[in-house]
Amino acid sequence: MNTTTTASPVSQLAEHLTGSEIIRIAGEINARIAKGEKIHNLTIGDFSPEVFPLPERFRELIQQAYGDGLSNYPPANGVLALRQAISTAIKQGQGLEYGPDDILIAGGARPLIYATYRAVVDPGDRVVYPTPSWNNNHYAYLLGAEKVEVETSAANRFLPTADELRPHLDGAALLALCSPLNPTGTSFTSEQLEAICDLVLEVNKRRTSGRPLYVMYDQIYQELVLRGTKHVDPVSLRPAMRPYTIYVDGLSKSLAATGVRVGWAFGPSVVIRKMASILGHVGAWAPKPEQVATARFLGEQACRDAVLRHRAMVSERVNGYHEGFQRLKREGYPVDSIPAQGAIYLSARIAIRGRTTADNKVLNDASDVTYYLIEKAGVGIVPFLAFGNRRDSDWFRLSVGTTRMEMVPEVIEGIRKAIDGLK
Repeated sequence: MNTTTTASPVSQLAEHLTGSEIIRIAGEINARIAKGEKIHNLTIGDFSPEVFPLPERFRELIQQAYGDGLSNYPPANGVLALRQAISTAIKQGQGLEYGPDDILIAGGARPLIYATYRAVVDPGDRVVYPTPSWNNNHYAYLLGAEKVEVETSAANRFLPTADELRPHLDGAALLALCSPLNPTGTSFTSEQLEAICDLVLEVNKRRTSGRPLYVMYDQIYQELVLRGTKHVDPVSLRPAMRPYTIYVDGLSKSLAATGVRVGWAFGPSVVIRKMASILGHVGAWAPKPEQVATARFLGEQACRDAVLRHRAMVSERVNGYHEGFQRLKREGYPVDSIPAQGAIYLSARIAIRGRTTADNKVLNDASDVTYYLIEKAGVGIVPFLAFGNRRDSDWFRLSVGTTRMEMVPEVIEGIRKAIDGLK
């Protein structure tokens, strides 16, 4: 008997790491589009430059910085002029005092989230985050952390409450929060976030040794608050949260600049310094010309005008999809949606699990529904399954970054026809 086993050619971490479900679905859709199929791809949280172009002035400043020969390494923690500009922006936008040494620049928000995990979480430590949420499961896996996923409900707009989090925070190293929330497009109210902050402060008051419970507050969509929503954050509401809060932010979403790769984190100096050291070894810096251009652009009226234009375009699109789903709901279709409060997403419920297709296939779970809508509606959206929810969830994320307004009725009518085609 041959008992020889074949060893994996890669590490155990790499062997068991799963890729992004969102990228996988989007890739399959794009391959079908390349073959000539007409599919509206509302999966990736990105922007089509043809629909949401980079602000012209910002593009000019980037090109100017390259023309000035600024093509060498930036400082490990970021160009000083940019950290100063962000310090001013934080003061003006949130009323918070964070100096340049409290700020870290990186190549987008992702390296900063990874660095936050690396700086405050050890293998085996508990990380608490709500579901649905974006990518926390993967970051926790990369660190060998204990994942504590707190399931939220549509009744609370898929945002965690203090009561839902309370049983899980004693002994935890990190609480990961995001507002406006990817994937739901919903935002914390002051009352909701105050209650969570008070809970974190209670937990830290009881700790007499070891590291505190930190909060990572991802506010990358804060400039895209919609429908009169006011962005709220932990330290503004509870100044005592300052030693425990690590903010993640950037310009990729507010300026449709996902490829420019400039993000920033700010928080307790001791944590920010260690994050800078971690990323220094990884080399996850934002390119120097982009940093210099961002420093110049943040202080200009052209930047504020670009954000307002961008926000109006996003609002028009998420509202258009929401109104379309509500129209279908009034007509008796098994759908619903939650009014978007921020980000570039709409949460939509399409409750057709268990139904049978024309060729007698049962839609057993969210994955089946996803591929049925691609086939029969010509619409690609992401199930909340990809954000940690169960396979029997009927909720989906629509991303509007590729949407021209004439697409909106086509998407809604495609979903109508797909539902009509079920037994």
